[in-house]
Amino acid sequence: MFKNSEHAKNLCWHANDKKVDDVLRHLVDTPSWRLVDHLWLNFGSEPRNLHLGLSTDGINPYGDLSTKYSRWPMIATIYNFPSWLCMKRKYLMLTMLISGPKQLGYDINVYLAPLIDDLKLMWEEDVRCFDAHKEVFTYELFYNGLSMTFLPRKLEGRAS
Repeated sequence: MFKNSEHAKNLCWHANDKKVDDVLRHLVDTPSWRLVDHLWLNFGSEPRNLHLGLSTDGINPYGDLSTKYSRWPMIATIYNFPSWLCMKRKYLMLTMLISGPKQLGYDINVYLAPLIDDLKLMWEEDVRCFDAHKEVFTYELFYNGLSMTFLPRKLEGRAS
């Protein structure tokens, strides 16, 4: 995404072009965003560092409530984009699709462990990347936990 100059510009929107007032328009306006930038100064000082949100919701692909087969898409959203872009289909990433003969319940942690490990690795180790504006830079990734419909506060890796 950083190789495309328009995407690189939009990924830094939250630091360069956002309105500064007391109106909540985007996650960048929330106290939690400012807290992350305050607690991890190195992360907050580089506007190209990625704020990533993970969400999932189990669905029944056949529409019959008695069917036990289910699918759980795991979607990653980049919150650096402006509000009119961050929820567009082309910027939502399907990181995994968990399917099986029953609802996952607490067993979802088994599937999430490799993804959480990769996200932690990107947080702990610097990743070198090419940017259309500033050539090579090092960025980090912060993931904002998981949004679950049926299993609130039951997942490992809930916060980074």
